[in-house]
Amino acid sequence: MISEVPGLLEQVRDRFAHIDTCPFSGPRIFFENAGGALTLKSVVETSGLYASYPDNQGRINAASTALQTAIDKGRADMRLWMNAPDGQVFVGESGTEVLFRLVRTAALGAEPGGTMLGTTLEHPASRSAMSRWADVTGRPLTLVAHDDATGTVDVEAWLPHITPDLRVASIVHTSPVTGISVDVNRIVAAIRDKAPDCFIIVDGIQHASHGGIDLEALNADGYAVSPYKVFSRHGYGIGWASDRLTACTKETLVGSSPTGWEQGTRDAGSYATFSDVVDHFLWLGGLFTESTDPRTRIEAAATAIHAQEQILAQAMIEGTHNQRGLADIPGVTVLGGLDNPGREGVVSLTLDTMDAASLVQFLEDREIRVHIRKNDTYCGNVLGPLGIDTCIRVSFSHYNSPGEVSRFLTAMNEAAGA
Repeated sequence: MISEVPGLLEQVRDRFAHIDTCPFSGPRIFFENAGGALTLKSVVETSGLYASYPDNQGRINAASTALQTAIDKGRADMRLWMNAPDGQVFVGESGTEVLFRLVRTAALGAEPGGTMLGTTLEHPASRSAMSRWADVTGRPLTLVAHDDATGTVDVEAWLPHITPDLRVASIVHTSPVTGISVDVNRIVAAIRDKAPDCFIIVDGIQHASHGGIDLEALNADGYAVSPYKVFSRHGYGIGWASDRLTACTKETLVGSSPTGWEQGTRDAGSYATFSDVVDHFLWLGGLFTESTDPRTRIEAAATAIHAQEQILAQAMIEGTHNQRGLADIPGVTVLGGLDNPGREGVVSLTLDTMDAASLVQFLEDREIRVHIRKNDTYCGNVLGPLGIDTCIRVSFSHYNSPGEVSRFLTAMNEAAGA
């Protein structure tokens, strides 16, 4: 959709730092977005600006007031972007740390006994947190098996394991290995039907930059985002917690607000840089809707981003400009299948005639940056059952172009014939 509007893709690309050149190695196509998206130029500028300020919040001076204003605006923008009118939004150390805190609070705050439930598709952040706090609270933890062929886990697989004594459930919104999304709304609804008091924590880290987030419609209790994967910078994570999860006992300073999740002096720059991210969504969405309503614009931006990434995925798999796509290149296997409507910005693959490490280097030599995934702590849950030791992950975003896909396919066809 974005690339079909004359001149728009160029405008989008101009908003991002290092769009086509690595500051260390020179020209390159960036297909490593699942490892961390490109950063908005406005975020770079804002980061430097706020890092230069010596003042803190809570003082009686203009600088302190300005910092608090940026924090308040950042929180409001986070709510708007996630459509979270209720509950609490907060900033933590990272998305992983936020997930651990949400799961810990849920496990300790739930009624004693019962069970905990996750899936084999989970990232180790949520899976490790669930394992840790199931052990501490003496609850059995069941993992619903994902489907190896589709790279996801559907509600039908969940249903036999959802029981009235379910206390905590963890759901990954999109797999960072397969790039295939999960129908979280249907799964949450199924859990609420049988275990209405269950605390439901969603890992939205991989999903956040590819599709819309609507926490009011989702009806979960916790959601985690890593801003460096949504065009911001490293160094912080965003969490949302429902009012009833917030009401559980958690680590807070004596005498502080019972609704507070944050500890210590806030980094105003983290809030300000996420406001830059939301501004990007508002700008982009404004080009696809005449509405001036901010939420409508954010939804329009999410739709445009998803549509652009679907165009890129289709071209990558089916081919473009008379080039063979991955579906027709001999020896290529695409994880999650070739025709998967749940795919979000990721194509993970193997090539029979070249190991993954060599293929990553082969592409790097042709100025195309991708990433190897291994049968290890991070990806073994997906690669192990498939009998795969390694694969490469090609991950793209709405600022990538069909021309970049074409160059990638040229390289892949060359690799297959090497």
